[in-house]
Amino acid sequence: MRFSNLFGKTHEPREFRRLYSPERLREAMQRERARSDRWGQPLSLLSFGVADEAGSRGTLLEVARLLRRRMRTTDEAGWLDRRHIGVLMPNTPGWGAWTLADEICLKFPEAVPLPQCSVYCYPSDWFVSGRGRLGRLGAEPAEHGATAALEPFFFQPLPVWKRTLDLLGAGLFVLVHSPLYLLLVVLIKLTSRGPVLFRQTRVGLGGRHFTMYKFRTMVENAEALKEQLAARNEQEGPVFKIRNDPRITFVGRFLRKLSLDEFPQMFNVLKGDMSLVGPRPPLPKEVVEYEQWQLGRLYVTPGLTCIWQVSGRSKLSFTQWMRLDLRYIAVRSPWVDAKLLAETLPAIVSGRGAC
Repeated sequence: MRFSNLFGKTHEPREFRRLYSPERLREAMQRERARSDRWGQPLSLLSFGVADEAGSRGTLLEVARLLRRRMRTTDEAGWLDRRHIGVLMPNTPGWGAWTLADEICLKFPEAVPLPQCSVYCYPSDWFVSGRGRLGRLGAEPAEHGATAALEPFFFQPLPVWKRTLDLLGAGLFVLVHSPLYLLLVVLIKLTSRGPVLFRQTRVGLGGRHFTMYKFRTMVENAEALKEQLAARNEQEGPVFKIRNDPRITFVGRFLRKLSLDEFPQMFNVLKGDMSLVGPRPPLPKEVVEYEQWQLGRLYVTPGLTCIWQVSGRSKLSFTQWMRLDLRYIAVRSPWVDAKLLAETLPAIVSGRGAC
């Protein structure tokens, strides 16, 4: 990043020429997160910030100068934004990052104001409170400062193009299919006891919980009967799926075959809890069982359909499902979304992998 872009000057000090741009630093963060997922090693981000970018020029210059002397060869430094320099530290727990922060601040000249320091660690207990992820990395020494979760740096809010497509697509779908919505409500109400809608807590972007809507396809006490059927689960991993589930009603089996039970989720799309295309939102108890690398699917807004839905659905293993979701996150674009939406209808009509 050019010094003129930060402070409106025409000269770029040598110390700043060694720093990554915000885009390059975030690319490095994504790369090191993948390496952390693969090898189970901790990853820390040390941030040096100032309250006033114009009045604290000397502080950032001193940080950049000292980092050149104190950083390891495996560390990477760059701009987080206009007022913060970040140091990415692979294979380093929080206390290790705080050690570098102390070393930098102790070397500061008395005439230069000290920076504001923060440390972010990955993996943390961001998604599952009390799971003890930080405990695997070792306790933080009392003399060092507290750490925050690094996970939010990886979250990807809905792009403008994607939110626009969601609003137009879901709004038009509900308008055109409103007679079918009414017909399904009547069928469900007349053929089985219980509410028309099935409401369930799911996990969305960044681990946030929301209520997902579906047309009810099971008997009223389906959740209570699930424990009795646990031994018949045919899906690996923390999900439950069996063919010919006895809890499914006659109408419900028809709805599931054609995915008509998913129609109410268009209102989740309109609310912004979900998108037309994206990984399916998991249950909180499923997330508890996720491996570290699988949590990456929570970095984007969940959706109605994704690569899994058009590639075999429940016929695929849980690991294959997770990898397909992560592949979508890596390549998502307007063209990829349009292609998946076009492929979803034939997959639904054929009933491939449905149960």
